[in-house]
Amino acid sequence: MQLDIAQIGKAFLILFAVIDVIGGIPLILEVRKKAGRIYPLRATLVSLGIMVTFLFVGEKILGVVGVDVRSFAVAGSLVLFALALEMTLGVRLFKEDTSAPGLPSDDPKVYSIVPLAFPVIAGAGTITTILSLRAEFETVNILAAIVLNMVPVLLVLFLTNRIERALGRVGLIVIRKAFGIILLAISIKLFAGNITYLFPKA
Repeated sequence: MQLDIAQIGKAFLILFAVIDVIGGIPLILEVRKKAGRIYPLRATLVSLGIMVTFLFVGEKILGVVGVDVRSFAVAGSLVLFALALEMTLGVRLFKEDTSAPGLPSDDPKVYSIVPLAFPVIAGAGTITTILSLRAEFETVNILAAIVLNMVPVLLVLFLTNRIERALGRVGLIVIRKAFGIILLAISIKLFAGNITYLFPKA
């Protein structure tokens, strides 16, 4: 295996579009609002860990529990759909688990992992894409593309406060609703693109 600039470039662009950290700014701001603050480096490293883990052992992990990539993608699309409904309708579907002792529901460290690192950054769409890229690119080149994608992710997370001030309250509401609709479309596309493989005779 050797590094191929062309493969790294293509894989980087594909993953950048799927991760869509720019489009995820409203979600990031929403997480920060609930948690009070976020930990950019923690969220980035956890996201990186999730992506790298699934790059090397993703198919094996899913195989152990009897789940294929298509089923995983369908489940992920439903989570994205629920997040999109929260954004567009102003409802709250996700409730934090407060059952764990010593782990408050509003702990920003927890929010930096769930839902920020997963599923906002390293979501089902991203993981499914990483597994799909293995059929086309060398693993080392996909790994390089994943690492490079963490640079814009980290920058956006660090500049969250500045972005919020620049957009203003009205701007945030408009963007949140707009990207909620976009996220709805993405979740439906992800669902439709994989559900037919689960029910080929339907």
